[in-house]
Amino acid sequence: MAQDRQYLIDKANSLPLTPGVYIMRNEDGKVIYVGKSRALKNRVSQYFRPGTRHNVKTAMMVSNVRDFDYILTDTEHECLALENQLIKQYDPKYNIKLKDGKHLPYVRVDLDEEFPKVTVSYSRKNDGAKYFGPYSPASAAYDLVKTVQKCFKVHSCNRVFPRDTGKERPCLYYQIGDCVGPCTGEISSEEYKEVNKQIVAFLRGSFTEAKRMLSEKMDELSEKLMFEAAAVYRDRIEALSKVWQRHKIVSSPDSDFDIFALYSDDALLCLDVFYIREGRIISSEDFIFTADELLDESDFSAFLFDFYTKNGSVPKEVLLSFELGEGKETLEEFLSEQAGRRVTIHTPERGEKKKLCDMALENAERHAIQYKESREKDDTTMIKLAAALSLEVVPQRIESYDISNYGADSITAGMVVTVDGKFKKSEYRVFKIKTVEGKNDDYASMEETLRRRVERARNGDAGFLQLPDLILLDGGKGHVGVIRRLFEEMGVDIPVYGMVKDDYHKTRTLCDDESEISIAREKSVYLFLYKLQEEVHRFTISRMREAKGKTFKRSSLTELPGIGDEKAKRLLAHFKGLKGIREASVEELTSVQGIGRKDAENIYDYFNKEKK
Repeated sequence: MAQDRQYLIDKANSLPLTPGVYIMRNEDGKVIYVGKSRALKNRVSQYFRPGTRHNVKTAMMVSNVRDFDYILTDTEHECLALENQLIKQYDPKYNIKLKDGKHLPYVRVDLDEEFPKVTVSYSRKNDGAKYFGPYSPASAAYDLVKTVQKCFKVHSCNRVFPRDTGKERPCLYYQIGDCVGPCTGEISSEEYKEVNKQIVAFLRGSFTEAKRMLSEKMDELSEKLMFEAAAVYRDRIEALSKVWQRHKIVSSPDSDFDIFALYSDDALLCLDVFYIREGRIISSEDFIFTADELLDESDFSAFLFDFYTKNGSVPKEVLLSFELGEGKETLEEFLSEQAGRRVTIHTPERGEKKKLCDMALENAERHAIQYKESREKDDTTMIKLAAALSLEVVPQRIESYDISNYGADSITAGMVVTVDGKFKKSEYRVFKIKTVEGKNDDYASMEETLRRRVERARNGDAGFLQLPDLILLDGGKGHVGVIRRLFEEMGVDIPVYGMVKDDYHKTRTLCDDESEISIAREKSVYLFLYKLQEEVHRFTISRMREAKGKTFKRSSLTELPGIGDEKAKRLLAHFKGLKGIREASVEELTSVQGIGRKDAENIYDYFNKEKK
């Protein structure tokens, strides 16, 4: 160990005093930490210099380092971008990571469309559209879209305009005045785009700008004596005013900034973000990081880089409850480029903004306490569950399985995962049963599912590598017996139990392959298992219905001469369902790859024979 430490000290002292990124590795060569510095030698040597006092988390990381690599960069800006790239590439244990954006929704507006639609998107693409967010919780994005649709009267249906203009009767929303009705052809694309520009201004957090644009349009229509049209804009202004007034006023009307406040103890880190626009708190968000993840000046600049790369909406100021230190100027330069104007980062020491940072810090501490209390409660439940089942270890990862089918068709198995008592939806998986055909055999279906699950882990499938500490089946003694025999055959040592329902389809008890295990006296265990059984049942049925729906759509198309399964898939993907295919012209059908003129005519005649 002493030799390892001297090797690291000598290597660190040989580094140049230039910008670069360093990559810490453990004894297995795995990357455990990525950092950056404007002067590599000074930064890296601090980790290994004798007598240097580190906090608990940094000391833990350093004790696991056996070697490091480094990459020199020409500028600090390149250094920041490279660090962010390497953190995403290696996913190091000790680096803080922003929540994966694919699980947090954005609000999307594409002004290049003839009739732009405001939608929720779980991915941010480089497609020229405007993205706002991400929003947490996800419901905030959907609520915002509903607010926009209600205030600006834009369409919420799945029709594509102008393609579908005049094809069907206007919907109920148009009839009750909640949609301007692009389906009627009464509003031009230019007018509709103007409304969406006002929406973009509102989504940016600028009520003043949105109100100005609406007022100008209202005055213009009034001057032309078009009072009914002007009243529409008046109503929009009033509706937006009511929404805006719900936000708490905390600063002057010209204030636009984000506040980042960090609370830390030996157990965890909690980061709270307040979004202030025009002096009002329009939303807030909190991030929890584990005890392993490090957060110092360098780490936080990397976090902010990633945060605003994904978010895209950069305010005039970024306020911190702590000093950022090295990298501040580089980060300001990056944010200014993102925003197209000057952006400043600073830590206020007095006045109104200092009070706001203190308020955010109090919120961060409160969220940290709530999280720890919740974890303690979950830990207690898992301990009680382990005791009830006489398990050797308290289960951290639990996988639950259910089988669903329509008779002998579309047999589907669902896998639901909890980690530390919390549902982890990113780990859910679905299996389409392949070997059980033409018969309804839950035992055989469950056996195939668990065999494939274990084999995928053994084959190194990235989505199945971590085996569970406990498996719970939605079934009784028969299901448990089948899987225990399978695991014995495969040499797998994972506890397996069944979740038994009563006559009213509610969770009643647990069972092994011989007897039942009462959970009635442990309320927290019962509630956990009840939620788990309901969730795995819901997830499995929903995936089975999706599979059945796709099969039904394809099978109805494959009845036509010349249309096989592959052509049916292409048609459904291109037109987003049977409805789009039904309404398409022959020319539109031939635009699909692989669909010739004869195929298109057959499809068109099939769906339009009733009209003829």
